Amino acid sequence: MSEPDPKPPAIEDPDLGLQLIPDQASEYAAAVDYLYFALLGVSGLLLALLFGLVVVFAVRFWHGVRRERGPGLAESRERRLEIGFVLPLTLSFLGLFYWATELYVDLYTPADPDITIDVVAKQWMWKVQHPDGTREINTLHVPQGEAVALRITSQDVIHSLWLPAFRLKRDAVPGMYTSAQFTPTQTGTFRLFCAEYCGTDHARMRGKVVVLSRADYQQWLAGGAAGASRAQEGGQLFQRLGCSGCHKPGSSELAPALEGLMGSTTELADGSEVVVDEAYIRDSIIEPQKQLVAGYQPIMPSFSGQVSEEEIMQLISYIQSLGNGGKND
Repeated sequence: MSEPDPKPPAIEDPDLGLQLIPDQASEYAAAVDYLYFALLGVSGLLLALLFGLVVVFAVRFWHGVRRERGPGLAESRERRLEIGFVLPLTLSFLGLFYWATELYVDLYTPADPDITIDVVAKQWMWKVQHPDGTREINTLHVPQGEAVALRITSQDVIHSLWLPAFRLKRDAVPGMYTSAQFTPTQTGTFRLFCAEYCGTDHARMRGKVVVLSRADYQQWLAGGAAGASRAQEGGQLFQRLGCSGCHKPGSSELAPALEGLMGSTTELADGSEVVVDEAYIRDSIIEPQKQLVAGYQPIMPSFSGQVSEEEIMQLISYIQSLGNGGKND
């Protein structure tokens, strides 16, 4: 059974004062800001043009209301004026759309991270676990200059992890994993919020991100009471839950072998195939009959309600470690 959640510490807000534009603390923060200001500039220019035309035509109409109307513009000239206004505007917004699409693809394309950190949202706190097992609540320590991947989920309702200085926001959804990746570029302390209303104490669900140099980050990890790594804790839980009785190392008689399983393609009993990823492993723990592997009987029990989201992440880390020669992630 999972242990009760610790009491969240008092909220420590970073002393940053009022910031209309947050600091640029990640590699792509500047790129996001450039796009934002370009969109703001084009929209402002269009608004000024339209408002100016409204004022000009209103004044001209007011002064010329009793005058005889002259002949209108020729149809061909009207068409040229319309095209001359619409075409540059369309090209401008298509250019912004292409720019935004390129940035979006770059931000959401997964890359090999230097470190993967688990984040579990719960009313009303953020629970964090580092690969070596170090835990913290409402605070996220990360090393400067390293690609940091966050594996995010929720224990109860939908939350949203928002790191303004890193221009990063991801939903935390019960029963599924979302990921985010960023590379901190400057040391310091930055704000962390929940950007999705999640209940009465939503406003208190905030914290801080502490970016340290690589040496200081390693020193901070060494100073904590981490004990076993995340993968090692998953291995201990694997033994404690009795999983090793069927998933014996090097054996696949009663259940699929776990060595090298992560990332592979597995055939299911219905003839379809599935890539073994974090979501599949989680479903196999909570709903083992949902996607039954071909050639095996439905004998695995469900561990729903017996393991927490943090413990599921530990089990996933353990299985991942079996897929790369026992090296912890």
